[in-house]
Amino acid sequence: MVGNYNTVVSHSFGRHSHWQGRSGRSYDMISENLDHFALGDTELYLLAKGNHVLWVGATSELVGDPLSRARFRLALDCADRVFRLVTPGTEAQRLSTIWDLEGAEPVADVRAA
Repeated sequence: MVGNYNTVVSHSFGRHSHWQGRSGRSYDMISENLDHFALGDTELYLLAKGNHVLWVGATSELVGDPLSRARFRLALDCADRVFRLVTPGTEAQRLSTIWDLEGAEPVADVRAA
């Protein structure tokens, strides 16, 4: 074959993590590499420093909300981890999910002895 191919293959082998929102709902998250982090079009992301949530949102928040964009920039400078929501839900659920995750905390893994 002749040609210039610029194909990037990306596999999501991130570690699963469970977070509990302020409503008590449990969320399955996948950790992403913060150094190579890029927002997807439809996924919800959570940026955190330790167990403290700094920003939750999606691309649409960055485009349409200047305050969210400013919070995202600050969170990106301070964050030491980023997670992607496994099942982001419908568009109608997005805002309530963002609100719920802004007060979320990681759930400790319970392992059998």
